[in-house]
Amino acid sequence: MFDHRFRFTTRQRLAATLVTLLLVGVGATHAQQPDRQLSHASPLTTADPSGWLQTSTPSGRIDSANPFFQSFGSNGRSCDSCHRQAQGWTVSPDELRQRFARTNGTDPIFSLVDGAVSPVADVSNVYARRSAYAMLLSRGLIRVGMPMPANAEFRLTKVDDPYGYASARELSLFRRPLPATNLIWLTAVMWDGRETFSPFKPPMDAGIDLENLRVSLASQARHAILGHEQAAAAPSDAVIAQIVDFEMHMVTAQVDDNGAGQLNSDNAMGGANILAQQRFWVGINDTLGNDPTGDAFDEKAMRLFDDWNDPTAQFRRDPRGLARAAIARGEQLFNSMPIAIRGVAGLNDVTGMPVIHGSCSSCHNSPNIGNHSMALPVNIGVADASRRTPDMPLYTLTNQITGKSVQTTDPGLAMITGKWADIGKFKGPILRGLAARAPYFHNGSAATLGDVVDFYNTRFNIHMSGQQKRDLVAFLSAL
Repeated sequence: MFDHRFRFTTRQRLAATLVTLLLVGVGATHAQQPDRQLSHASPLTTADPSGWLQTSTPSGRIDSANPFFQSFGSNGRSCDSCHRQAQGWTVSPDELRQRFARTNGTDPIFSLVDGAVSPVADVSNVYARRSAYAMLLSRGLIRVGMPMPANAEFRLTKVDDPYGYASARELSLFRRPLPATNLIWLTAVMWDGRETFSPFKPPMDAGIDLENLRVSLASQARHAILGHEQAAAAPSDAVIAQIVDFEMHMVTAQVDDNGAGQLNSDNAMGGANILAQQRFWVGINDTLGNDPTGDAFDEKAMRLFDDWNDPTAQFRRDPRGLARAAIARGEQLFNSMPIAIRGVAGLNDVTGMPVIHGSCSSCHNSPNIGNHSMALPVNIGVADASRRTPDMPLYTLTNQITGKSVQTTDPGLAMITGKWADIGKFKGPILRGLAARAPYFHNGSAATLGDVVDFYNTRFNIHMSGQQKRDLVAFLSAL
């Protein structure tokens, strides 16, 4: 699609190969028992709306003694408060509503520091708490309070905050907690990349020892304990390292589908144990030609269910076969359904191409993983004023030089860089384990995977048929 490839030296090729071996090695120690033999009562599997989710670890168990599950602050929270196994290692509104009902809104996740619509909300009784924690209960959103960046290319000229708190001193940005699993494949840490220690570039700036990723995750864990847990001081580097090691060795994926059955049977490659062996390096299959091997971008980024592609399934009455065929069709659509990509800041402007003829895999190009193999923060319009709902603040930002104004519910990356061009940019998350962690997008604006598909269908005028939408949802649910 693009012709911007460059070639690396033999030494650099070797480094990229070693990165691959190292990353595969991380997964190679994971428990190797066949997924089909895993009991649904196993502590490694949890039920979700589409079937069963599996988490794989080197030891074959979840180490509940890890500091990940310990509280270090004053409000009783731990990492586990916002990163639950059964919810794909994040949180869901349904589970949060259950926690609220059990505790009358006093579970540690319901904390004014960032769980409420504002840090001064009334939480004096259960009815007040239900309103104060409305964004957690309805969308699973944490409030990230951030000041306007110093020396920004824009200024805040208007605030419409339904909760009467946000100002230039502290914007209220409502975001989903990202999953604390599958982190070995990250190319940016946090939605806006703010915890990325330094750019992850092929074959990794700091060599082949994943040091950039480890340092970034350590920074994220430290800041989470100091901020989200309200700790007076961060725990020792050794404790932080234990948390990072726990997170980096977890792999999570859907292993069983309500209709299709075992997602690793009949040559399919679903489930966490297979995912743990996935080949990866920073830049692999990069759409913009930055793969350090020099290989061209291959739009067939997802190959999990190739062997389930059965054109004759529609003529049979086998429900499982029909479900598997739908997943396989959805995978083909993901890889090759034509999308005319227009108006995406971070992509069209960077390439100088007003229209990019691509597919879902153009941005979700890491093979069988689904994020971008290099950091690619883009603005697809999720935070645009046109998509604002009454429960979200709206900010008017004005360019310091041109006087042009834009309205957004979240400036995204621009809150870190201060750059006008970065307003509304966010990274794309890893797609594995999607079924367990609704709602979707950084602001939880898509309640279901069907809503995600509808967003892209309207945003890029794809004109999908009803069958195509259902097939795409079937595939995404099987990841």
